[in-house]
Amino acid sequence: MENLLRYFPNLTKEQIRQFEMLQALYTEWNSKINVISRKDIDNLYQNHVIHSLAIAKVIQFSPGTMILDVGTGGGFPGVPLAIMFPLAKFHLVDSIGKKIKVVEEVSTAIGLKNISWQHARAEDVKDEFDFVVSRAVTRLPDFYEWIKDKFSPLNCNSLNNGILYLKGGDLTEELAPILKSITQYSLSDWFSEDFYSEKKVVYVNCNKKKEKPNKIKARLK
Repeated sequence: MENLLRYFPNLTKEQIRQFEMLQALYTEWNSKINVISRKDIDNLYQNHVIHSLAIAKVIQFSPGTMILDVGTGGGFPGVPLAIMFPLAKFHLVDSIGKKIKVVEEVSTAIGLKNISWQHARAEDVKDEFDFVVSRAVTRLPDFYEWIKDKFSPLNCNSLNNGILYLKGGDLTEELAPILKSITQYSLSDWFSEDFYSEKKVVYVNCNKKKEKPNKIKARLK
């Protein structure tokens, strides 16, 4: 929590309360359902919470933004982002039902009102979203094929609708097929620990159409 408060100093009392509850909740649920590596549970905030919140360094989601978290596991990055952006709406999906059970229990326990969950594959989700987030569930070009038809045509944020993907290592070969549509952000620009040294947020612009302000206002009503 100390580093979380250092990197995100403007949290409200309610957000701090919710973030503080995560350690005990995930420790308890991880003893029943293995959603986090056993060796990682003591590093929950560094390896999972702050890592997820790197997306909040790239974009501040506008009120009403719809975000899909694919392959969320026990709720990352979706749960920390839902705490950070209480006026955005998050839908978390995973193909493993017991992991979605953890998402449900943790979200309910901390009182998140802007989150929903679904035991499903990404391809089976029917709604449209502004952004799709995920933590390295597969190669990014393959991931794009799963979710390419899930984007709303209206852009309501500082970035056009698209993918925000947490990934590490040398991505040169993997990203070559979609290089013209991506921007990479290094987590080491924001966080000083060695854990983040090779990790990135990869943004893929999936909607290059600019919307007029009146259309954006209408969508947010």
